[in-house]
Amino acid sequence: MLIKVLIENYKSFDKNEELLMISSSKMQGNKNHRVKIKQTQLLKNAIVYGANASGKSNLVSAFVFIKNVLMEGLPVGSVNDFCRSRQENKTRESIFELQFTVGDTFYAYGFSAILSQRKITEEWLYELMQDGGSHQLFIREGSNKPLLGESIKLSAAEKSRFDIYSEDFAGQDTRLFLTEMNRGKKYAENSKLSFFSEAFGWIMNNIIVINPNIGISNTETYYNDESLDNISRLIQTFDTGVTEIRTRKITIDEMGKMIPAEVVQSIFANLKTQMQMTNLPGIQMTWRVEGVFFNIRIKENSEPEITTLVLRHGRSVFDFSFSEESDGTKRLFDLIDMLLTDRPDTVFVVDELERSLHPKLTEHFLKLFMQAHDGIRMQLVFTTHEDTIMDQSLFRRDEIWFVERDSDNASKIYSLDRFKERYDKKLSKAYLEGRYGAIPVFKQFSFPKGE
Repeated sequence: MLIKVLIENYKSFDKNEELLMISSSKMQGNKNHRVKIKQTQLLKNAIVYGANASGKSNLVSAFVFIKNVLMEGLPVGSVNDFCRSRQENKTRESIFELQFTVGDTFYAYGFSAILSQRKITEEWLYELMQDGGSHQLFIREGSNKPLLGESIKLSAAEKSRFDIYSEDFAGQDTRLFLTEMNRGKKYAENSKLSFFSEAFGWIMNNIIVINPNIGISNTETYYNDESLDNISRLIQTFDTGVTEIRTRKITIDEMGKMIPAEVVQSIFANLKTQMQMTNLPGIQMTWRVEGVFFNIRIKENSEPEITTLVLRHGRSVFDFSFSEESDGTKRLFDLIDMLLTDRPDTVFVVDELERSLHPKLTEHFLKLFMQAHDGIRMQLVFTTHEDTIMDQSLFRRDEIWFVERDSDNASKIYSLDRFKERYDKKLSKAYLEGRYGAIPVFKQFSFPKGE
């Protein structure tokens, strides 16, 4: 589960900013919104409010950036991703860190880089202890070869293996060592180096990011009749008019007629990279892009199997394509896997969850999500403008966060919990009145009058 994300000198985030998923010890409401791992109580939800251009989407972007750097190294386009509110930030380190659990083990993984130079300056992985201490698992500084922590005792064979990997990696400026230690490498179950695969696997497979215009997941949901029946019944509860969902096989050529060729190439390049990284004989992904929905399954040495969605409305005998549905219905299909997934220990990070949805649909979805994953290690972090769900009966105060730009145009993250509101307080009203900040501040504008 996610414990904390920390960002510094990235896009609109200048100073060190963090979103924390550890619950407040003073708050007793909605106790089922917490999961206890060892002695730590972790929250299952984080809802992030803020005005347009406050930096909410940049928070979501940070998760995407970390995963992209792990997958392919520092992107060429990242040279302008430092916080450009101050000149000195161009040559200052940007810092990214995730703290999370895998099973009952607590990890802190992060890296720093001078983005304008596309140069990684440091990388680290620690095991966090319940007494507040930590054990260093590995560290990599500058162009030096990565080093294991002193507490890691390897057999002669594993030490020789690690030394080769470490020495070969020295001098790499744009790639991460955690990636290298997972590139086609396998570890025995009792290996002292298995933390490399545990940390990498959780970040890459258990953080699912959903943006307003593109939805991607590795769900099984759209690959069997039983789950399609479940989706059909579930989607009917949202009153969209859709009553039945099926899939239809299409060819790559047909797919190319639905979306631009460069998008098709990008999708298959992404899938190929993931197959190489995970060293698996096959892979399957679900993509929603430019109003079209695709399920893609690739097995080694076989042609890709591609399907798209076909929908029925009420008693109509005619089929409807996904592209013909309303924006709200399409948005629900981005989110529906979050309700049906049985993958434990997943954190969904969603930008503008309420996009194209009626407020009542948004509330209905959130209640279903909490009901579906009650008592399960499943988390939801999302940004929104929807004030009607800012309700203490729905969310705890320590689950509600705000992002606001300061006078230097830099984003700040802070929790509602710092305001210590009463349990009967009407939060949405106080928010819109500006009590918590993070709302638009308008300036006067005078329209010219004609003579």
